[in-house]
Amino acid sequence: MPRRVLIVNGHPEPRPSTFVAALASAYAAGAAAAGHDVRRIDIGALNLPPLRSAAEFAAPPSIAAVIDAQNDIAWCDHLVIVHPLWHGMQPALLKAFFEQTFRHGFAVTDETRNFPKPLLGGRSARIVVTMGMPAFIYRWWFGSAATRALAAGLLRLSGLKPVRQTVVGGTGGLTPAKAAAHLKAMGALGRRAA
Repeated sequence: MPRRVLIVNGHPEPRPSTFVAALASAYAAGAAAAGHDVRRIDIGALNLPPLRSAAEFAAPPSIAAVIDAQNDIAWCDHLVIVHPLWHGMQPALLKAFFEQTFRHGFAVTDETRNFPKPLLGGRSARIVVTMGMPAFIYRWWFGSAATRALAAGLLRLSGLKPVRQTVVGGTGGLTPAKAAAHLKAMGALGRRAA
């Protein structure tokens, strides 16, 4: 069954030759080859400021790129976020993107029994994170903290489920064969829109 897939390339550098961009492209190519509808947002091409107050979070966005991104998120059945791990978390520009797009009134609404009501149900998600350290160290020593926080504190809170994770470690020392294997795996995930 064809799905509507939105891929967010969360690398803040607009250069299309980053490994994160290559993973996003491999996922997109696999999804398109399987007949899924694909859209893509490249964070590095955006110039988004962080929100600075609760009032900004509660207000509708006024930046055209944010409105377009919200329309893409509302359109999709499956959201894929590919990003590098910087200082143990998402890059600041990707965090600004989340703040700008997953606002009150779009992702969540007024609290019900002291808990926000999710507005983006009916969608699934995959987080793909790259890092220099080995993946098992990130999982074992750091407990996959950044991906767990993104999955629980933003995506599932907004109603997306299931939220799956792929960790690509040791990117600084990837051989061409290992890089190709990761790209092939992304293409396979894209074909399944999983």
